[in-house]
Amino acid sequence: MAKLIYSAIASLDLYVEDESGDFGWARPDDEVMQLLNELERPIGTYLYGRRMYETLVYWETNGTGPDDSSVEREWAEIWRKAEKIVYSRTLEEVGSARTRIEREFEAAAVRRLKLESSSDLSIGGSGLAGQALAAGLVDELQLFVAPVIVGGGKPALPAGAGVALELVDERRLGRGDVFLHYRVHND
Repeated sequence: MAKLIYSAIASLDLYVEDESGDFGWARPDDEVMQLLNELERPIGTYLYGRRMYETLVYWETNGTGPDDSSVEREWAEIWRKAEKIVYSRTLEEVGSARTRIEREFEAAAVRRLKLESSSDLSIGGSGLAGQALAAGLVDELQLFVAPVIVGGGKPALPAGAGVALELVDERRLGRGDVFLHYRVHND
């Protein structure tokens, strides 16, 4: 059975965007991008909320130029080769290959996808990840904590989601980012 992994870059106070919706402070440097590439390479399918998809669809046509770093080119390749499912009631069409829209998040459908998939799945967008956590679908959390406090905004983790975790890995990265990898205990 494939694992469902929630991966996010968050501030030290665990927000994925600040109160004005900005997340420019979360832009990964090359060292963080290299680790992200390592972690994302085995992912076969990305599950996204609309806003996360609209942010990442940039990589469908970018990241291949001579001014792009090697880690950006690698990320673009990883992103383009994966399947993508976007959960949205409002998105009319997608701007990337290997992408489909689902109007509702259905836990049973994601469970089936985990059973049928030969590659792990990643879930992006804190709202969507919160639904998956509440449904007991998330197997691992991979959090990159950026060295910034934003003071409020969109939380990386849902309120009221009592979930037991086991720390699997932790790494301090050069600019002060910290990577935390947890296994979820869904029993």
